[in-house]
Amino acid sequence: MNSAIFKFEKPKNETVLSYAPNSPERKELTAELERMAAQQIEIPLIIGGKEVRTGNIGKVVMPHDHNHVLATYHMAGEKEVKMAIEAAVEARAKWEKLPWVERASIALRIAELISKKYRAVMNAATMLGQSKNAYQAEIDSACETIDFLRFNAYYMSQIYSDQPMSITDTINRVEYRPLEGFVFAVTPFNFTAIASNLCMSPAIMGNAVVWKPATTSILSNYYLMKIYKEAGLPDGVINFIPGKGSVIGKEIFSHKEFAGVHFTGSTWTFNAFWTEMAKNLPTYRSYPKVVGETGGKDFVMVHPSADPQQVAVALVRGAFEYQGQKCSAASRAYLPKSMWATVKESVGKMLADIKVGDVRSFTNFVNAVIDEAAFTSITQYIEKARNTKDAEIVFGGTYDKSKGYFINPTVIQAHDPHFVTMEEEIFGPVLTIYVYEDEKFEETLDLVDSTSPYALTGSIFSNDRYATEVAFERLKYAAGNFYINDKPTGAVVGQQPFGGARASGTNDKAGSYLNLIRWTNPRSIKENLNPPADYKYPFLSE
Repeated sequence: MNSAIFKFEKPKNETVLSYAPNSPERKELTAELERMAAQQIEIPLIIGGKEVRTGNIGKVVMPHDHNHVLATYHMAGEKEVKMAIEAAVEARAKWEKLPWVERASIALRIAELISKKYRAVMNAATMLGQSKNAYQAEIDSACETIDFLRFNAYYMSQIYSDQPMSITDTINRVEYRPLEGFVFAVTPFNFTAIASNLCMSPAIMGNAVVWKPATTSILSNYYLMKIYKEAGLPDGVINFIPGKGSVIGKEIFSHKEFAGVHFTGSTWTFNAFWTEMAKNLPTYRSYPKVVGETGGKDFVMVHPSADPQQVAVALVRGAFEYQGQKCSAASRAYLPKSMWATVKESVGKMLADIKVGDVRSFTNFVNAVIDEAAFTSITQYIEKARNTKDAEIVFGGTYDKSKGYFINPTVIQAHDPHFVTMEEEIFGPVLTIYVYEDEKFEETLDLVDSTSPYALTGSIFSNDRYATEVAFERLKYAAGNFYINDKPTGAVVGQQPFGGARASGTNDKAGSYLNLIRWTNPRSIKENLNPPADYKYPFLSE
Protein backbone atom coordinates (compact mmCIF):
# COMPACT_ATOMS: atom_id res chain seq x y z
CA MET A 1 0.00 0.00 0.00
CA ASN A 2 2.79 2.45 0.86
CA SER A 3 4.28 2.05 -2.60
CA ALA A 4 1.15 3.42 -4.27
CA ILE A 5 1.12 6.93 -5.73
CA PHE A 6 -2.20 8.19 -4.46
CA LYS A 7 -4.22 11.29 -5.27
CA PHE A 8 -7.42 12.49 -3.62
CA GLU A 9 -10.00 13.73 -6.10
CA LYS A 10 -11.61 17.12 -5.63
CA PRO A 11 -14.60 16.64 -3.31
CA LYS A 12 -18.05 18.17 -3.48
CA ASN A 13 -19.27 20.52 -0.78
CA GLU A 14 -21.35 18.89 1.93
CA THR A 15 -25.08 19.23 1.27
CA VAL A 16 -26.81 21.73 3.58
CA LEU A 17 -29.85 20.10 5.16
CA SER A 18 -33.04 22.17 5.36
CA TYR A 19 -34.41 21.32 8.83
CA ALA A 20 -37.89 21.96 7.48
CA PRO A 21 -40.84 20.99 9.71
CA ASN A 22 -41.25 17.19 10.01
CA SER A 23 -37.94 16.51 8.23
CA PRO A 24 -35.85 13.63 9.68
CA GLU A 25 -32.92 15.94 10.44
CA ARG A 26 -35.17 18.35 12.37
CA LYS A 27 -36.60 15.55 14.49
CA GLU A 28 -33.12 14.20 15.24
CA LEU A 29 -31.74 17.64 16.08
CA THR A 30 -34.70 18.52 18.31
CA ALA A 31 -34.21 15.30 20.28
CA GLU A 32 -30.48 16.01 20.65
CA LEU A 33 -31.13 19.57 21.82
CA GLU A 34 -33.46 18.24 24.51
CA ARG A 35 -30.97 15.59 25.58
CA MET A 36 -27.99 17.95 25.71
CA ALA A 37 -29.89 20.73 27.50
CA ALA A 38 -31.06 18.29 30.18
CA GLN A 39 -27.56 17.32 31.27
CA GLN A 40 -24.52 19.04 32.71
CA ILE A 41 -21.17 17.56 31.71
CA GLU A 42 -17.64 18.02 33.00
CA ILE A 43 -15.01 18.99 30.43
CA PRO A 44 -11.39 18.15 31.24
CA LEU A 45 -8.21 19.24 29.52
CA ILE A 46 -6.95 16.62 27.07
CA ILE A 47 -3.15 16.37 27.02
CA GLY A 48 -1.34 13.52 25.30
CA GLY A 49 -4.70 11.78 24.96
CA LYS A 50 -5.30 11.81 28.71
CA GLU A 51 -8.00 13.69 30.59
CA VAL A 52 -6.53 16.22 33.03
CA ARG A 53 -8.50 17.95 35.77
CA THR A 54 -7.08 21.00 37.48
CA GLY A 55 -9.89 21.95 39.84
CA ASN A 56 -9.83 25.49 38.46
CA ILE A 57 -13.37 25.50 37.12
CA GLY A 58 -15.31 27.64 34.65
CA LYS A 59 -18.91 27.34 33.47
CA VAL A 60 -20.46 26.91 30.03
CA VAL A 61 -23.87 28.59 29.86
CA MET A 62 -26.45 29.18 27.15
CA PRO A 63 -26.13 32.78 25.92
CA HIS A 64 -29.89 32.83 25.33
CA ASP A 65 -30.58 31.50 28.87
CA HIS A 66 -27.53 32.45 30.89
CA ASN A 67 -28.70 30.82 34.11
CA HIS A 68 -28.72 27.43 32.38
CA VAL A 69 -25.36 25.70 32.87
CA LEU A 70 -24.49 23.19 30.16
CA ALA A 71 -21.07 22.17 31.45
CA THR A 72 -18.21 22.92 33.77
CA TYR A 73 -14.68 22.93 32.40
CA HIS A 74 -11.20 22.76 33.86
CA MET A 75 -8.72 25.54 33.09
CA ALA A 76 -5.06 25.04 32.37
CA GLY A 77 -2.35 26.51 34.57
CA GLU A 78 1.37 26.89 33.91
CA LYS A 79 2.02 23.22 34.69
CA GLU A 80 -0.61 21.95 32.23
CA VAL A 81 0.59 24.24 29.43
CA LYS A 82 4.09 22.83 29.80
CA MET A 83 2.64 19.31 29.77
CA ALA A 84 0.75 20.08 26.54
CA ILE A 85 3.89 21.42 24.87
CA GLU A 86 5.86 18.34 25.88
CA ALA A 87 3.08 16.05 24.64
CA ALA A 88 2.95 17.85 21.27
CA VAL A 89 6.72 17.75 20.77
CA GLU A 90 6.79 14.05 21.63
CA ALA A 91 3.83 13.18 19.40
CA ARG A 92 5.22 15.12 16.42
CA ALA A 93 8.26 12.84 16.11
CA LYS A 94 6.09 9.86 15.21
CA TRP A 95 3.19 11.72 13.56
CA GLU A 96 5.33 13.42 10.91
CA LYS A 97 6.69 10.03 9.81
CA LEU A 98 3.24 8.62 9.21
CA PRO A 99 2.57 8.51 5.43
CA TRP A 100 0.57 11.54 4.36
CA VAL A 101 -2.25 9.40 3.00
CA GLU A 102 -2.73 7.96 6.48
CA ARG A 103 -2.94 11.43 8.00
CA ALA A 104 -5.45 12.45 5.34
CA SER A 105 -7.45 9.28 5.98
CA ILE A 106 -7.92 10.28 9.62
CA ALA A 107 -9.18 13.71 8.55
CA LEU A 108 -11.63 12.12 6.13
CA ARG A 109 -12.87 9.77 8.83
CA ILE A 110 -13.49 12.76 11.11
CA ALA A 111 -15.50 14.36 8.30
CA GLU A 112 -17.54 11.21 7.80
CA LEU A 113 -18.29 10.89 11.53
CA ILE A 114 -19.52 14.48 11.66
CA SER A 115 -21.53 14.06 8.46
CA LYS A 116 -23.39 10.99 9.68
CA LYS A 117 -23.03 9.85 13.27
CA TYR A 118 -22.41 13.14 15.07
CA ARG A 119 -24.10 15.76 12.90
CA ALA A 120 -26.90 16.39 15.38
CA VAL A 121 -24.45 16.38 18.30
CA MET A 122 -22.18 19.00 16.74
CA ASN A 123 -25.08 21.19 15.66
CA ALA A 124 -26.83 20.96 19.02
CA ALA A 125 -23.65 21.80 20.93
CA THR A 126 -23.04 24.81 18.68
CA MET A 127 -26.65 25.96 18.96
CA LEU A 128 -26.82 25.72 22.74
CA GLY A 129 -23.30 26.83 23.60
CA GLN A 130 -22.83 29.54 20.96
CA SER A 131 -26.49 30.56 20.39
CA LYS A 132 -26.74 29.73 16.70
CA ASN A 133 -30.03 28.88 15.05
CA ALA A 134 -30.37 25.54 13.25
CA TYR A 135 -29.41 26.85 9.82
CA GLN A 136 -26.40 28.82 11.04
CA ALA A 137 -25.19 25.77 12.98
CA GLU A 138 -25.73 23.48 9.99
CA ILE A 139 -23.63 25.60 7.62
CA ASP A 140 -20.93 25.92 10.28
CA SER A 141 -20.47 22.99 12.63
CA ALA A 142 -21.60 20.43 10.07
CA CYS A 143 -21.00 21.54 6.49
CA GLU A 144 -18.04 23.89 6.74
CA THR A 145 -16.22 21.68 9.23
CA ILE A 146 -16.67 18.71 6.90
CA ASP A 147 -15.64 20.73 3.85
CA PHE A 148 -12.42 21.91 5.48
CA LEU A 149 -11.45 18.33 6.28
CA ARG A 150 -12.29 16.89 2.86
CA PHE A 151 -10.87 19.73 0.78
CA ASN A 152 -7.69 19.81 2.85
CA ALA A 153 -7.02 16.19 1.91
CA TYR A 154 -7.40 17.19 -1.74
CA TYR A 155 -5.18 20.26 -1.37
CA MET A 156 -2.60 18.06 0.36
CA SER A 157 -2.47 15.94 -2.78
CA GLN A 158 -1.86 19.06 -4.86
CA ILE A 159 0.92 20.35 -2.62
CA TYR A 160 2.82 17.09 -2.37
CA SER A 161 2.57 16.45 -6.11
CA ASP A 162 4.01 19.88 -6.95
CA GLN A 163 7.58 18.89 -7.79
CA PRO A 164 10.42 20.57 -9.68
CA MET A 165 11.68 19.40 -13.06
CA SER A 166 14.58 16.95 -13.36
CA ILE A 167 17.05 16.55 -16.21
CA THR A 168 18.88 13.49 -17.51
CA ASP A 169 21.71 13.44 -14.97
CA THR A 170 19.81 14.93 -12.01
CA ILE A 171 16.79 14.01 -9.92
CA ASN A 172 15.15 16.99 -8.16
CA ARG A 173 12.39 16.81 -5.61
CA VAL A 174 10.84 18.77 -2.76
CA GLU A 175 10.07 17.29 0.62
CA TYR A 176 7.26 19.12 2.42
CA ARG A 177 8.36 18.72 6.03
CA PRO A 178 6.22 19.92 8.95
CA LEU A 179 7.47 22.84 11.03
CA GLU A 180 10.26 22.14 13.50
CA GLY A 181 8.42 22.39 16.79
CA PHE A 182 4.74 22.72 17.76
CA VAL A 183 1.91 24.92 16.45
CA PHE A 184 -0.26 27.01 18.76
CA ALA A 185 -3.92 27.16 17.65
CA VAL A 186 -6.02 29.97 19.15
CA THR A 187 -9.63 29.65 18.09
CA PRO A 188 -12.70 31.95 18.24
CA PHE A 189 -16.19 31.39 19.60
CA ASN A 190 -18.15 32.22 16.49
CA PHE A 191 -17.38 29.29 14.16
CA THR A 192 -16.96 25.68 15.21
CA ALA A 193 -15.56 25.04 11.73
CA ILE A 194 -12.79 27.59 12.25
CA ALA A 195 -11.91 25.97 15.58
CA SER A 196 -11.56 22.61 13.85
CA ASN A 197 -9.63 23.96 10.89
CA LEU A 198 -7.15 25.98 12.92
CA CYS A 199 -6.13 22.73 14.59
CA MET A 200 -6.52 20.23 11.78
CA SER A 201 -4.89 22.12 8.90
CA PRO A 202 -1.47 22.19 10.62
CA ALA A 203 -2.01 18.67 11.95
CA ILE A 204 -2.81 17.14 8.57
CA MET A 205 0.53 18.48 7.29
CA GLY A 206 2.39 16.56 10.00
CA ASN A 207 2.49 19.13 12.81
CA ALA A 208 1.46 18.68 16.43
CA VAL A 209 -0.77 21.30 18.02
CA VAL A 210 -1.45 22.95 21.35
CA TRP A 211 -5.03 24.24 21.18
CA LYS A 212 -6.52 27.05 23.25
CA PRO A 213 -10.26 27.19 22.50
CA ALA A 214 -12.40 30.24 23.22
CA THR A 215 -14.06 29.86 26.62
CA THR A 216 -17.47 30.54 25.03
CA SER A 217 -17.25 27.68 22.52
CA ILE A 218 -15.80 24.96 24.73
CA LEU A 219 -18.81 22.65 24.51
CA SER A 220 -18.70 22.12 20.73
CA ASN A 221 -14.90 22.14 20.75
CA TYR A 222 -14.80 19.38 23.36
CA TYR A 223 -17.06 17.23 21.19
CA LEU A 224 -14.64 17.82 18.31
CA MET A 225 -11.84 16.42 20.45
CA LYS A 226 -13.89 13.32 21.24
CA ILE A 227 -14.57 12.79 17.52
CA TYR A 228 -10.87 13.23 16.69
CA LYS A 229 -10.09 10.47 19.19
CA GLU A 230 -12.73 8.12 17.76
CA ALA A 231 -11.41 8.73 14.24
CA GLY A 232 -7.96 7.52 15.28
CA LEU A 233 -6.02 10.76 15.70
CA PRO A 234 -2.98 9.71 17.75
CA ASP A 235 -2.63 10.97 21.30
CA GLY A 236 -0.75 14.25 21.63
CA VAL A 237 -1.18 15.40 18.04
CA ILE A 238 -3.78 17.92 19.27
CA ASN A 239 -3.77 18.95 22.94
CA PHE A 240 -6.87 20.70 24.28
CA ILE A 241 -6.16 23.29 26.97
CA PRO A 242 -8.93 25.78 27.83
CA GLY A 243 -7.80 28.58 30.09
CA LYS A 244 -6.73 32.18 30.39
CA GLY A 245 -4.86 33.58 27.42
CA SER A 246 -2.33 35.37 29.60
CA VAL A 247 -1.37 32.17 31.43
CA ILE A 248 -1.19 30.02 28.31
CA GLY A 249 0.50 32.60 26.11
CA LYS A 250 3.30 33.24 28.58
CA GLU A 251 4.45 29.62 28.38
CA ILE A 252 3.82 29.17 24.67
CA PHE A 253 5.63 32.23 23.35
CA SER A 254 8.69 31.74 25.52
CA HIS A 255 9.29 28.12 24.50
CA LYS A 256 12.13 27.30 22.10
CA GLU A 257 10.01 24.70 20.27
CA PHE A 258 7.30 27.22 19.36
CA ALA A 259 7.10 27.05 15.56
CA GLY A 260 3.91 28.84 14.56
CA VAL A 261 0.54 30.26 15.56
CA HIS A 262 -2.78 29.72 13.78
CA PHE A 263 -5.15 32.40 15.03
CA THR A 264 -8.61 33.85 14.56
CA GLY A 265 -9.69 36.63 16.88
CA SER A 266 -9.26 40.33 17.55
CA THR A 267 -6.69 42.50 15.86
CA TRP A 268 -5.53 43.76 19.25
CA THR A 269 -4.79 40.24 20.49
CA PHE A 270 -2.99 39.30 17.27
CA ASN A 271 -0.84 42.41 17.51
CA ALA A 272 0.01 41.53 21.11
CA PHE A 273 1.02 38.02 20.01
CA TRP A 274 3.24 39.40 17.27
CA THR A 275 4.94 41.80 19.70
CA GLU A 276 5.58 38.99 22.18
CA MET A 277 7.02 36.76 19.46
CA ALA A 278 9.34 39.53 18.34
CA LYS A 279 10.71 39.85 21.88
CA ASN A 280 11.40 36.12 22.00
CA LEU A 281 12.89 35.61 18.52
CA PRO A 282 16.36 34.69 19.85
CA THR A 283 14.72 31.88 21.87
CA TYR A 284 13.16 30.05 18.94
CA ARG A 285 14.72 27.32 16.88
CA SER A 286 13.18 28.82 13.72
CA TYR A 287 11.30 31.96 12.76
CA PRO A 288 7.69 31.08 13.61
CA LYS A 289 4.97 30.96 10.97
CA VAL A 290 2.31 33.53 11.84
CA VAL A 291 -1.12 33.00 10.29
CA GLY A 292 -4.02 35.09 11.51
CA GLU A 293 -7.49 36.26 10.57
CA THR A 294 -8.53 39.19 12.70
CA GLY A 295 -11.06 42.04 12.67
CA GLY A 296 -13.28 43.51 10.02
CA LYS A 297 -15.50 46.47 9.26
CA ASP A 298 -17.15 44.94 6.25
CA PHE A 299 -18.97 47.11 3.75
CA VAL A 300 -21.80 47.06 1.24
CA MET A 301 -21.40 49.71 -1.47
CA VAL A 302 -24.53 50.39 -3.52
CA HIS A 303 -24.65 52.03 -6.97
CA PRO A 304 -27.86 53.82 -8.06
CA SER A 305 -28.42 51.14 -10.73
CA ALA A 306 -28.80 48.35 -8.15
CA ASP A 307 -32.06 46.56 -7.36
CA PRO A 308 -33.36 48.01 -4.04
CA GLN A 309 -35.03 44.80 -2.87
CA GLN A 310 -31.90 42.75 -3.48
CA VAL A 311 -29.90 45.33 -1.55
CA ALA A 312 -32.36 45.24 1.36
CA VAL A 313 -32.22 41.43 1.64
CA ALA A 314 -28.42 41.47 1.49
CA LEU A 315 -28.26 44.04 4.28
CA VAL A 316 -30.63 42.12 6.56
CA ARG A 317 -29.00 38.76 5.99
CA GLY A 318 -25.45 40.10 5.86
CA ALA A 319 -25.77 42.19 9.01
CA PHE A 320 -28.05 40.15 11.26
CA GLU A 321 -27.47 36.44 10.61
CA TYR A 322 -25.81 35.02 13.72
CA GLN A 323 -26.37 38.40 15.39
CA GLY A 324 -23.66 40.02 13.28
CA GLN A 325 -21.03 37.92 15.07
CA LYS A 326 -19.27 36.93 11.88
CA CYS A 327 -15.91 38.35 10.87
CA SER A 328 -17.52 38.97 7.49
CA ALA A 329 -20.82 40.51 8.69
CA ALA A 330 -22.05 43.63 6.91
CA SER A 331 -21.34 46.42 9.37
CA ARG A 332 -21.41 49.57 7.21
CA ALA A 333 -23.29 50.38 4.03
CA TYR A 334 -23.25 53.26 1.56
CA LEU A 335 -26.56 53.92 -0.21
CA PRO A 336 -27.42 56.49 -2.88
CA LYS A 337 -29.94 59.09 -1.80
CA SER A 338 -32.35 58.14 -4.61
CA MET A 339 -32.65 54.61 -3.24
CA TRP A 340 -32.62 55.18 0.51
CA ALA A 341 -36.38 55.54 1.09
CA THR A 342 -37.18 52.32 -0.82
CA VAL A 343 -34.46 50.27 0.86
CA LYS A 344 -35.40 51.68 4.26
CA GLU A 345 -39.02 50.63 3.84
CA SER A 346 -38.05 47.14 2.71
CA VAL A 347 -35.57 46.62 5.54
CA GLY A 348 -38.15 47.84 8.03
CA LYS A 349 -40.73 45.32 6.84
CA MET A 350 -38.26 42.44 7.17
CA LEU A 351 -37.10 43.50 10.63
CA ALA A 352 -40.71 43.79 11.79
CA ASP A 353 -41.18 40.16 10.75
CA ILE A 354 -37.96 38.78 12.30
CA LYS A 355 -38.28 36.97 15.62
CA VAL A 356 -35.62 37.09 18.34
CA GLY A 357 -35.22 34.39 20.98
CA ASP A 358 -34.06 30.93 22.04
CA VAL A 359 -32.35 28.71 19.44
CA ARG A 360 -34.64 25.83 20.36
CA SER A 361 -37.53 27.67 18.74
CA PHE A 362 -36.76 27.23 15.05
CA THR A 363 -38.82 30.28 14.07
CA ASN A 364 -36.26 32.64 15.65
CA PHE A 365 -34.01 34.23 13.04
CA VAL A 366 -31.93 36.14 15.62
CA ASN A 367 -30.64 34.71 18.88
CA ALA A 368 -28.42 35.97 21.71
CA VAL A 369 -24.98 37.55 21.51
CA ILE A 370 -22.28 35.41 23.02
CA ASP A 371 -21.83 36.80 26.57
CA GLU A 372 -22.28 39.76 28.88
CA ALA A 373 -19.02 41.43 27.81
CA ALA A 374 -20.17 41.41 24.19
CA PHE A 375 -23.64 42.61 25.20
CA THR A 376 -22.16 45.56 27.09
CA SER A 377 -19.76 46.53 24.33
CA ILE A 378 -22.40 46.39 21.58
CA THR A 379 -25.05 48.29 23.51
CA GLN A 380 -22.56 51.07 24.30
CA TYR A 381 -22.29 51.71 20.56
CA ILE A 382 -26.08 51.83 20.29
CA GLU A 383 -26.21 54.40 23.07
CA LYS A 384 -23.58 56.53 21.35
CA ALA A 385 -25.83 56.65 18.30
CA ARG A 386 -28.84 57.47 20.46
CA ASN A 387 -27.09 60.40 22.11
CA THR A 388 -25.58 62.30 19.19
CA LYS A 389 -26.67 64.63 16.41
CA ASP A 390 -24.28 62.85 14.01
CA ALA A 391 -26.44 59.73 13.76
CA GLU A 392 -29.92 58.38 14.44
CA ILE A 393 -31.35 54.96 15.19
CA VAL A 394 -33.66 53.99 12.34
CA PHE A 395 -34.67 50.51 13.50
CA GLY A 396 -34.13 48.53 16.70
CA GLY A 397 -31.88 49.98 19.37
CA THR A 398 -33.53 47.93 22.13
CA TYR A 399 -31.98 45.16 24.19
CA ASP A 400 -32.53 43.00 27.29
CA LYS A 401 -30.17 40.71 29.24
CA SER A 402 -32.53 39.60 32.00
CA LYS A 403 -32.75 36.04 30.62
CA GLY A 404 -30.42 35.96 27.65
CA TYR A 405 -28.09 38.45 25.98
CA PHE A 406 -30.61 39.68 23.43
CA ILE A 407 -30.07 42.73 21.24
CA ASN A 408 -32.66 43.51 18.60
CA PRO A 409 -31.32 44.09 15.07
CA THR A 410 -30.33 47.74 14.95
CA VAL A 411 -29.96 50.02 11.94
CA ILE A 412 -28.25 53.37 12.41
CA GLN A 413 -28.14 56.15 9.84
CA ALA A 414 -24.90 58.09 10.17
CA HIS A 415 -25.03 61.72 9.06
CA ASP A 416 -21.25 61.85 9.44
CA PRO A 417 -19.45 59.17 7.35
CA HIS A 418 -16.79 59.01 10.07
CA PHE A 419 -19.20 58.47 12.94
CA VAL A 420 -17.78 55.88 15.32
CA THR A 421 -20.16 53.07 14.25
CA MET A 422 -19.00 53.53 10.64
CA GLU A 423 -15.36 53.04 11.61
CA GLU A 424 -14.98 50.69 14.58
CA GLU A 425 -15.65 46.95 14.68
CA ILE A 426 -18.77 46.25 16.76
CA PHE A 427 -19.26 42.49 16.23
CA GLY A 428 -22.96 42.49 16.90
CA PRO A 429 -26.36 43.05 15.24
CA VAL A 430 -25.70 46.69 14.36
CA LEU A 431 -25.61 48.06 10.79
CA THR A 432 -24.72 51.68 10.06
CA ILE A 433 -25.80 53.28 6.78
CA TYR A 434 -24.43 56.43 5.21
CA VAL A 435 -26.55 58.00 2.46
CA TYR A 436 -24.53 59.69 -0.27
CA GLU A 437 -25.48 61.97 -3.15
CA ASP A 438 -25.96 59.87 -6.29
CA GLU A 439 -23.44 61.86 -8.34
CA LYS A 440 -20.74 61.22 -5.70
CA PHE A 441 -20.44 57.47 -6.35
CA GLU A 442 -16.71 57.50 -7.16
CA GLU A 443 -15.93 59.93 -4.36
CA THR A 444 -17.75 57.60 -1.97
CA LEU A 445 -15.66 54.65 -3.16
CA ASP A 446 -12.58 56.47 -1.88
CA LEU A 447 -14.40 56.99 1.41
CA VAL A 448 -15.13 53.25 1.65
CA ASP A 449 -11.47 52.42 1.05
CA SER A 450 -10.05 54.91 3.54
CA THR A 451 -12.55 54.80 6.41
CA SER A 452 -11.53 51.51 8.02
CA PRO A 453 -8.13 50.00 8.86
CA TYR A 454 -9.56 46.59 8.00
CA ALA A 455 -9.76 44.78 4.68
CA LEU A 456 -11.66 41.54 5.18
CA THR A 457 -14.88 41.44 3.14
CA GLY A 458 -16.98 43.85 1.12
CA SER A 459 -19.49 43.96 -1.69
CA ILE A 460 -20.74 46.14 -4.52
CA PHE A 461 -24.36 46.13 -5.69
CA SER A 462 -24.63 47.47 -9.21
CA ASN A 463 -26.34 46.69 -12.52
CA ASP A 464 -24.02 49.06 -14.35
CA ARG A 465 -20.99 47.05 -15.44
CA TYR A 466 -18.82 50.12 -15.93
CA ALA A 467 -19.59 51.28 -12.40
CA THR A 468 -18.93 47.78 -11.10
CA GLU A 469 -15.51 47.77 -12.74
CA VAL A 470 -14.67 51.17 -11.28
CA ALA A 471 -15.58 49.89 -7.80
CA PHE A 472 -13.64 46.68 -8.41
CA GLU A 473 -10.45 48.66 -9.10
CA ARG A 474 -10.90 51.43 -6.53
CA LEU A 475 -11.57 48.86 -3.78
CA LYS A 476 -8.81 46.49 -4.90
CA TYR A 477 -7.17 46.33 -1.46
CA ALA A 478 -10.23 47.11 0.65
CA ALA A 479 -11.34 43.46 0.96
CA GLY A 480 -9.71 40.04 0.71
CA ASN A 481 -13.11 38.60 -0.18
CA PHE A 482 -15.04 40.83 -2.59
CA TYR A 483 -18.63 40.15 -3.65
CA ILE A 484 -20.55 41.49 -6.64
CA ASN A 485 -24.32 41.69 -6.11
CA ASP A 486 -24.18 39.58 -2.98
CA LYS A 487 -23.89 40.04 0.77
CA PRO A 488 -20.30 40.04 2.10
CA THR A 489 -20.79 36.84 4.13
CA GLY A 490 -21.03 33.12 3.37
CA ALA A 491 -17.66 32.11 1.94
CA VAL A 492 -17.67 28.41 1.02
CA VAL A 493 -14.63 26.14 1.28
CA GLY A 494 -13.26 25.34 -2.16
CA GLN A 495 -15.25 28.18 -3.74
CA GLN A 496 -14.23 31.40 -1.99
CA PRO A 497 -10.98 30.94 -0.01
CA PHE A 498 -11.32 33.22 3.01
CA GLY A 499 -9.10 35.91 4.49
CA GLY A 500 -8.19 39.57 4.38
CA ALA A 501 -5.22 41.88 4.80
CA ARG A 502 -4.46 45.26 6.36
CA ALA A 503 -5.67 45.02 9.97
CA SER A 504 -7.74 41.94 9.07
CA GLY A 505 -4.87 39.49 9.09
CA THR A 506 -2.24 37.75 6.99
CA ASN A 507 -4.67 36.73 4.19
CA ASP A 508 -3.51 33.12 4.06
CA LYS A 509 -6.87 31.98 2.71
CA ALA A 510 -8.47 29.26 4.79
CA GLY A 511 -10.20 26.80 2.50
CA SER A 512 -7.41 26.54 -0.08
CA TYR A 513 -3.90 25.15 -0.54
CA LEU A 514 -2.56 28.61 0.36
CA ASN A 515 -3.26 28.03 4.04
CA LEU A 516 -1.97 24.46 4.14
CA ILE A 517 1.35 25.32 2.54
CA ARG A 518 2.08 27.70 5.42
CA TRP A 519 2.34 24.67 7.70
CA THR A 520 5.17 23.15 5.68
CA ASN A 521 8.92 23.61 5.86
CA PRO A 522 10.05 22.58 2.36
CA ARG A 523 13.40 20.93 1.65
CA SER A 524 14.79 20.84 -1.90
CA ILE A 525 16.73 17.68 -2.71
CA LYS A 526 19.05 17.22 -5.67
CA GLU A 527 20.63 13.89 -6.60
CA ASN A 528 23.47 13.98 -9.12
CA LEU A 529 23.46 10.78 -11.20
CA ASN A 530 26.86 11.46 -12.78
CA PRO A 531 29.10 13.46 -10.44
CA PRO A 532 32.14 15.11 -12.12
CA ALA A 533 35.57 13.58 -11.60
CA ASP A 534 37.61 16.70 -12.41
CA TYR A 535 37.35 20.22 -11.04
CA LYS A 536 38.13 21.85 -14.39
CA TYR A 537 35.43 23.43 -16.54
CA PRO A 538 35.79 23.48 -20.37
CA PHE A 539 36.31 27.27 -20.44
CA LEU A 540 39.64 26.83 -18.63
CA SER A 541 41.23 25.15 -21.66
CA GLU A 542 43.65 27.24 -23.81
